Amino acid sequence: MEKDKKIKSAIVETYAEDMAKVIENDTEGLVKKIIHGEEKHEAEKENQSPESKKNKLFMFVSFLLIFLALAILSFFLFRKTPNTVPVESQFVPIVFNDQMVNVEVLDFSKDQIIQAVLDQINATRTTSGELEGIYPTENKQIIGLRKFFALIKSNFVPGDNPTFVNDNFLMGIVNGEMNSVGVTDKGFFILLKVRSAADIFDALRAWEPKMLSDLHGLLGINLGSNTNYLFSKDFEDGIVENKNARILYDKDSKIVLMYVFADDNSVIITDSQNAVHEIILRLASASKKQ
Repeated sequence: MEKDKKIKSAIVETYAEDMAKVIENDTEGLVKKIIHGEEKHEAEKENQSPESKKNKLFMFVSFLLIFLALAILSFFLFRKTPNTVPVESQFVPIVFNDQMVNVEVLDFSKDQIIQAVLDQINATRTTSGELEGIYPTENKQIIGLRKFFALIKSNFVPGDNPTFVNDNFLMGIVNGEMNSVGVTDKGFFILLKVRSAADIFDALRAWEPKMLSDLHGLLGINLGSNTNYLFSKDFEDGIVENKNARILYDKDSKIVLMYVFADDNSVIITDSQNAVHEIILRLASASKKQ
């Protein structure tokens, strides 16, 4: 019996020692877990704290973005005039041109401008019935009616208001039929656009005494004993292509120069009835398309 008691006592002591060791070991693991948990909690608190460098950076960027958003919103709400990029208007000829050519006249004298236009008239490749538009330019920019007449020192005064007499004009030639001696009739013309005939009639009448003097070079009329009388001859009322006109005739009753009221808003200055006919047709066609 005593031997059995001793054996049981030994077993109990061994169990108790083993339990103590397990508890001791588990305690160490539990403490480690608690410490690790506390460290993790502290790290999370530090990350969430406004005092952390990372959060300070996020806050700074957030405030900066808010400020920029408010600044942009204020710009659009309180600006007085919107800043828009001007759209360059596309050039549209008054009537259809079979060919178009620019003649650079920057720093040219009157005689040089006239010669440059004449050179282009002589070099044209248009065929019979075709129209070539000749556009004077400065630095590749088309110049208007008033600038062009100022450059050739014309006495024509269309007035400053482009509403009455448009600054957009067309100068060119209309090729006619070849005559019996092989010469093609090249009718030079200037086409003016106006609000109404009444807005330009007085200016044209006032220009009549000097019109041939201003344009004879473009018409290819040379000064000489045979032509001097034309510069003091009066224009006469006439009808061309069933349109009212003022005409300068030579001594053989041939047209030297005329201006024709082609429609309510168009005046053709030319030396050629063929040019008047062709331009009237093209004006009518342009009007139908509009």
